[in-house]
Amino acid sequence: MSPHRASAAFTERWEHFRFQVEGGVGTVTFDRPDRLNALTFDTYSDLRDLLTELALRDDVSVLILTGEGRGFCSGGDVNDIIGTLQETSSKGLLEFTRMTGAVVQGMRQFPHPIIAAINGVAAGAGAVIALAADLRLMADAATIQFLFTKVGLAGADMGAAYLLPRMVGLARASQLLLLGEAVTADAAVGMGLAIKQVPAADLMTEANALALNLARGPAWAVGTTKSLLVREQDMSMEAAIELEAWAQALLMTSDDHRDFYRAFMEGRPPQWRGQ
Repeated sequence: MSPHRASAAFTERWEHFRFQVEGGVGTVTFDRPDRLNALTFDTYSDLRDLLTELALRDDVSVLILTGEGRGFCSGGDVNDIIGTLQETSSKGLLEFTRMTGAVVQGMRQFPHPIIAAINGVAAGAGAVIALAADLRLMADAATIQFLFTKVGLAGADMGAAYLLPRMVGLARASQLLLLGEAVTADAAVGMGLAIKQVPAADLMTEANALALNLARGPAWAVGTTKSLLVREQDMSMEAAIELEAWAQALLMTSDDHRDFYRAFMEGRPPQWRGQ
């Protein structure tokens, strides 16, 4: 646990989704299956705060996001969010949109990999949350749909217009954000939006295997790789190479790298400690 944290205790129980930790892997399960796991104001704020807390804990080195039932996350709840926002002031609306953006920012700044195990519909804000993960696995029948323009809002929401072109290219991102078309699992893999399509029954087995593979490895090196991937998107090549030089020199002093060398010389597997 980081010593550089405030005196407030960590949250013991999250009210608006299920959260569990096992073997260094944290799993968030959106659990409103009757509403396709539509988000409420409280779900947004809890997810934002969970990401902040996890960054200060040392028992989670990989995070999985998934949903219960037929949906991963169908976006903002029409009644609980969209209906309420109809009567909200401009200042209140900006506070809300900044909060939703803070979830994506928290995911991208989270110092460990995030895996989205997309079990069903990922639409609207749910699609952007999936997009903000580092790796995406999709069940056979799952879809991703950035449907903001279909409800009269900008397709650029919660960082979608920043993240998506960098992942699938400007032309394909324009198609998905302007038209709001649903993307099947097969198409998502084909365009690089997802890394693998799996049978629904095997989704969490595959996601957990991938997460454990990362969690049991050199966590500091993996986390640094994510951090550099995030930060170098807006750098010049010269700045990126210099940043990588500093990061690599620092990791060369790590216990994990030193143990790799000792293990190599001794003919044994490294004992990764994430330090």
